[in-house]
Amino acid sequence: MYKTKAYSAASATSPLASDTIARRAPTEQDVQIEILFCGICHSDLHSVRDEWGGTVYPIVPGHEIVGRVTQVGSAVTKYKPGDLAAIGCMVDSDHTCPRCKAGFEQFCQNVIYTYNSPDQYKTAPVTYGGYSDSIVADERFVLRVPDNLELAGVAPLLCAGITTYSPLRHWGVTEGKKVGVVGLGGLGHMGVKFAHAFGAHVVVFTTSPEKTEDALRLGADEVVVSRNADEMQRHAGSFDFILDTVSANHDINAYLNLLCPDGNITLVGAPEKPLDVAAFSLIMGRRSLSGSNIGGIPETQEMLDFCGKHNITADVEVISIQKVNEAYDRLLKSDVKYRFVIDMASLKSQ
Repeated sequence: MYKTKAYSAASATSPLASDTIARRAPTEQDVQIEILFCGICHSDLHSVRDEWGGTVYPIVPGHEIVGRVTQVGSAVTKYKPGDLAAIGCMVDSDHTCPRCKAGFEQFCQNVIYTYNSPDQYKTAPVTYGGYSDSIVADERFVLRVPDNLELAGVAPLLCAGITTYSPLRHWGVTEGKKVGVVGLGGLGHMGVKFAHAFGAHVVVFTTSPEKTEDALRLGADEVVVSRNADEMQRHAGSFDFILDTVSANHDINAYLNLLCPDGNITLVGAPEKPLDVAAFSLIMGRRSLSGSNIGGIPETQEMLDFCGKHNITADVEVISIQKVNEAYDRLLKSDVKYRFVIDMASLKSQ
């Protein structure tokens, strides 16, 4: 083992504070990474405050990790010291189940998440995430980072990026398709960028008219204020696919009725209360409603490569680790465009 600096929370009501944690020394299949940037995901806040239950303290959050390889095990073949590398929401799985063999590690029943999962190496009670100086992970869960991209903007791709890329790819968004994106936040702004890059006609739905200019800048072709019934009706029955990124309670039927026959709406936001789905909203057009999480390792690498080819990164506000609690407070108010990213060099001054 070795010790490394980190920021952790000691309880659901404690602020994140400076700490020292243990990491395992790299085994033969491991890659050790010096963390340069780590994105802040809303999941971090939920987990730190135990809003989903099951948080083990102390917790070190962070699953949008970009850094540089510092050491590799003897069996590692894909990476060498000095390489840029990334880690997303998972650091291991059982590797043997049908889902893992198909490249869908995110659905493995034995998946090990980057933080707050049981630590199979017994270095700590649970895995610790990216609010730290360094991390060690199995080579199979380490990702290559295109060297033409600005690294701070790459970090959110490891969660917000793949969360939006995966359903767009799964449901066949291509040139000529009409695609809606509901909500223009950390997830929604990435959905707009990807749908635009795929060649789709992109329509953003927002409750905030002041977001129109930004939506168009990000790649939207049209912006609809969802509270305007006439604007909504104008698009009835016309969408091939809608990506719903909203976590607040909202009327899902209003969007189902915008789908064309065989159209799909996929949820990547997670409203607190169950959605009230009218059967006829689905039946009348053979429409479908589905959900999506992140992607597997192969698809996440595909996404990063796509971003390198199309020069896509997240819009970020870079902060020091000392401002993380302030960032959490601002995140609750949606006061960020569009993702916070921690410059982990600031941790060295602790």
